[in-house]
Amino acid sequence: MTEPTVHDRIHQQIDADDVVLYMKGTPIFPQCGFSAIVAEALSRTGVKFQAYNVLEDSDLREGIKSFSNWPTIPQLYVKGEFVGGCDIVRDMYESGELGQLMQEKGVGAEA
Repeated sequence: MTEPTVHDRIHQQIDADDVVLYMKGTPIFPQCGFSAIVAEALSRTGVKFQAYNVLEDSDLREGIKSFSNWPTIPQLYVKGEFVGGCDIVRDMYESGELGQLMQEKGVGAEA
């Protein structure tokens, strides 16, 4: 059996959780300001999310860029769909669209 490609791994990751964030660092200890902004917006929205630290895996760091055809990190996925990076997520949070998207996708706030 062949080893899964990085794109296969990404498919598995975004299928396994409703909300997935590819970021530099972790939600508790972000390693870049942009990743910190997105993690904070998600936390304030109250949804549970799975984060992957691309700094720990260079294949993932490059693979996520080609997977989404988006050149920067962080990257947010909701229910398997690419939402965007820092500017998009920040704007969506500030306008209330991020919370609306979570409701529309059936992603509830943490209890």
